[in-house]
Amino acid sequence: MSGKMRTAVVGLGVIGHVHLGVLAEMEANVVALCDIDVEKAAAVGAEYGFSAPVWGDFEKMLAEAQPDVVHICTPHYLHAPMVIAALRRGVHVLCEKPLCIHPEEIDAILAAEAASTATLGVCLQNRYNPANLFIKEYLKSHKPVAAHGSVTWHRDAAYYNKAAWRGHWDTEGGGVMINQALHTLDLLLWFLGDPTSVSAETANLTLGGVIEVEDTATATFHGSSAPFTFFATNSAAVSLPVEIGFRMENGDDLTLLPLCVLCNDEVLFSAPRPCVRGKVCYGAGHDPLIRDFYRCISEGKHFPIDGHEGARVIRLILAMYESDQHEIEIK
Repeated sequence: MSGKMRTAVVGLGVIGHVHLGVLAEMEANVVALCDIDVEKAAAVGAEYGFSAPVWGDFEKMLAEAQPDVVHICTPHYLHAPMVIAALRRGVHVLCEKPLCIHPEEIDAILAAEAASTATLGVCLQNRYNPANLFIKEYLKSHKPVAAHGSVTWHRDAAYYNKAAWRGHWDTEGGGVMINQALHTLDLLLWFLGDPTSVSAETANLTLGGVIEVEDTATATFHGSSAPFTFFATNSAAVSLPVEIGFRMENGDDLTLLPLCVLCNDEVLFSAPRPCVRGKVCYGAGHDPLIRDFYRCISEGKHFPIDGHEGARVIRLILAMYESDQHEIEIK
């Protein structure tokens, strides 16, 4: 069914490659590519077997190509205006994370979604990973009393210098929290529900003079089904596996890793190592998420990770930035 939809992809950087790889395997009908570097966009499209016309202007592409679906894979600061513009034209939107970076953009996007006949989906692809799906089901019958998430990664000056929009509040919207750790925080929301307050602190420990945003953050959240804490850093010497730990009501310790779940250090669930598109840290969730998005559209069903779902984690991250070591209400 996806082949009958007219698809456009805007932003042909690293994550744009991932989307085109999935679309190529789906034999999707890609009718337009869009990037400020039109030569690069054409080359990337050809790499995946697409010879679609290329535009350097997003609004012009929407008007002239008239796609049914647009994949937004651009830098963070462009997400909100592009999402809103597409929804107002009745074009289905699959937006990479983060959905937006400013609080006022949340209401604007949700209003555009409510007024549109089109579907908005957000790429929170870790919700489709087998180990995370196992935990989601497991917690339906096993109650946690506390949890902790940890993202311990390495990003250096070379990473930030590869793209001018990275590392700045007005274009990236933050640092480790809104770019790297967002997915893990989203999983805690998905597992435990929305907290009502947060006390957080952020710092730049190793990238002073390189970025103006945080490379390290810590937070304590209250008000969900179980209180949870969170730690994220880009200042580690090496990148280590993401980990979420739960203390269960019966005293068990549950540990969620990318490919397995441990209960009191014994394997409760394990998944085979998947074939990953792009960076290993992306996981393998893009493929099932993108396929599910098209399936929901073609069958007239609601896509589960809509604007409301995509905004939940943004509200938490923006509250963390506002907190400055004080406990504040999450709005």
